[in-house]
Amino acid sequence: MKVLNYTAAAVLVVLVFYLLFIGKELLLPLVIAVALWYLINTLAQAFHRIEIRSFRIPIPACLAASLLTFIALIWALINFLTSIIDDVLDVAPIYQENLTARFEGLSLGDFFDFEGQSFTQLLTGWIDIPTFATSIASSLTGILASGGLILIYIGFLFLEQGHFSKKISALVADPEKEGDVNRIIDRIRDDIQKYISIKMFTSSLTGILSYIFLRIVEVDFAGVWGLLIFLLNFIPTVGSIIATLFPALIALAQSEGYTLFLLVLPGIGLLQICIGNILEPRLMGSSFNLSPIVILLNLALWGYIWNIPGMFLCVPFLIIITIVLSHFPQTRVIAVILSSDGRLRVPVDKSFGPFAMNPSPATLLSTDDGETLQDDSGEI
Repeated sequence: MKVLNYTAAAVLVVLVFYLLFIGKELLLPLVIAVALWYLINTLAQAFHRIEIRSFRIPIPACLAASLLTFIALIWALINFLTSIIDDVLDVAPIYQENLTARFEGLSLGDFFDFEGQSFTQLLTGWIDIPTFATSIASSLTGILASGGLILIYIGFLFLEQGHFSKKISALVADPEKEGDVNRIIDRIRDDIQKYISIKMFTSSLTGILSYIFLRIVEVDFAGVWGLLIFLLNFIPTVGSIIATLFPALIALAQSEGYTLFLLVLPGIGLLQICIGNILEPRLMGSSFNLSPIVILLNLALWGYIWNIPGMFLCVPFLIIITIVLSHFPQTRVIAVILSSDGRLRVPVDKSFGPFAMNPSPATLLSTDDGETLQDDSGEI
């Protein structure tokens, strides 16, 4: 029976990824819409926590303020990218030529030959700046082209979220079990929001400080590289390495000597170490980092399925799935396999599932001030 279950699960996974591959044009805007919808709700909760003389902003006003904030940020981002993307694409071939000349100047081709290609040719084939720039630009253009569909999805998600609690009540149909379900949902929600909030803060801080540093040392298009560093920092380990090497290679390509390269490489690397290895673990409190092998396989798989947007989205979603799996005794083993060190500091919720037991008062979670943010309509 177990063999049949495992076989059915494997077939289901293959079928799901096949559907994701052939349904990219429809499903990718939906995934982006879900991500934006969740971020808008998370920011709305942050606004609601602000207390001025025992007064808090009502939830509908928080949602409106959060939505307007995201619209303003996306509008500013679109204006920035459209004003600079042509310049980046024009200068990318020049950077590639300069980078090839730097590698040839180091005599890297003397190390070995592989299938008639020197080491320099292999290296410049891997680091193809025009191809990378064109791929990113085409991906952004595709996302912008789907902007209308994304907005429609977000609108329907906001219309639907007020009925989530009613659906749970209808599915469970048992007041005692409904309480258990709501508790586990609240705990998962709190952990996910904690991860997203801290990751947004640390990635933004890394991107802003990197932008300031690159502007000081006069690296071209510092704003573009700062934005790219912000996005790459959502990918643990691998993203940080790429976010350190890529600006250093751009510095090497744009300058005559190696001074700028030797400034940028340790400068960005030091920022990555201080924020990613020191600040972020202190803020996170618990580790949701994934195994580097899992990250690489995940990036390769989603890069094949959904290209560059899939590579940026896959790791945060996989970490969220790991958080969800770690809360249940039946699926915690999967979360342990996916984790980097096998240690999950998320407590197992034994009040849910086939091995349920009566929940103790210690399992009940609330916000810092003891107030639950989900009102009767389930909006937050």
